[in-house]
Amino acid sequence: MIHNLLHSIKLLTDSCRSMRENCVEGLEPVADNINQHLENSLMLVTALNNHIGYDKAAKIAKNAHEKGTTLRQSALELGYLTNDEFDQWVKPEDMIGPSVN
Repeated sequence: MIHNLLHSIKLLTDSCRSMRENCVEGLEPVADNINQHLENSLMLVTALNNHIGYDKAAKIAKNAHEKGTTLRQSALELGYLTNDEFDQWVKPEDMIGPSVN
């Protein structure tokens, strides 16, 4: 039983090493792609809930999804917020990690 456990640990270790060497090393983030994906993420709408309420935030997300636009474009089109309000309230960097609230 110990032999099988050690063998399994060796296999797992080798596969992790291979994954790192062949798939992970050398990867570089492409900031433009990351920013584009972030801008198009409908999940950011949750940042608006506390400011404009769930119903309006949901309408913004639904409109953006249906029209293939960004949340910002949708919010401005619907007249629920200004560019400055969007910038002030939708900060992805504030949405990661544990919250103090």
